[in-house]
Amino acid sequence: MGKIALLFPGQGSQYVGMGKPLYEHCVSSRTIFDQVDAVHQGTTTLCFEGPSEALNQTENTQPCIFAVELAALAALQCVGVEAQGIAGFSLGEVTGLVAAGVLSMDDGLKFVKKRGRAMEEAAQMTPATMVAVLKLENPKVEALCKEFNQCYPVNYNCPGQLVVALLKADQELFLTRVKELGGRGIPLTLSGGFHSPFMTYATKLLEKRIYELSFSEASIPLYSNAYAKPYPDAPVDIRSYILHQINHPVLWEQTMRNMIADGFTTFIECGPGKTLGGFLKKIDKSVTCHHVETLLTDYLEAKNAGKEWTFIC
Repeated sequence: MGKIALLFPGQGSQYVGMGKPLYEHCVSSRTIFDQVDAVHQGTTTLCFEGPSEALNQTENTQPCIFAVELAALAALQCVGVEAQGIAGFSLGEVTGLVAAGVLSMDDGLKFVKKRGRAMEEAAQMTPATMVAVLKLENPKVEALCKEFNQCYPVNYNCPGQLVVALLKADQELFLTRVKELGGRGIPLTLSGGFHSPFMTYATKLLEKRIYELSFSEASIPLYSNAYAKPYPDAPVDIRSYILHQINHPVLWEQTMRNMIADGFTTFIECGPGKTLGGFLKKIDKSVTCHHVETLLTDYLEAKNAGKEWTFIC
């Protein structure tokens, strides 16, 4: 039998109403929301009611997604599913650090708040944006980036999808060039050029703050975005990995391929949306991906019917 891995999504997966089913049907999930609200007031209201303009501000988005992901993890633990590995996309990697026992929930939330503010500040310094490029091979997109000043391939999501960070002033010309090459460009509703040199200022802001955190040895492997391999155990290396991730590309496709090669056959997306499951289908159709809210629904239906529920992978 193959191994089970948890996947935590990142910024861009948020939507008004996210996490509400978890709050309504799982006491442990509700406790997570209450704990986050005590530190970052209004998180639950923003998740469930918005408005979307406020939810989409990076300094709010990150604590909100963090809360939903930990609530999803709590629900999963309630139904008795145990994982043997973790990967988180961008912000989701911080949730992964908590899920793997490397960071406490309090330290994780503390860092998420500081990370969100730092990235927001960096975004305000330079008017940058992000574009998802579809239907072009990675080398073509990488070559296209070199035609522009400050244009970087940043999120290697899956075959035929590579996200680019670039100056807002270059977006229209970039989209035109993508079309000329036979691809399709989709502007993303993000407030900055994440995982690129545009975020170097954010890493500098966080360099001192990261020493306020306490690290423990991971209970299960957490695969890094920037290196596509498990985090090391030494605190000095963990700090380096966390900071490096902020202004370097997310190697998601390679991470998934490495996890599959390491024996992971079942993946459970723990957080808002089903984007990561969509990527996984394009990376390798032989593996299975579930969503935690679907599993919780199945569990509750079986419980209400007086039947035994067992997760089969």
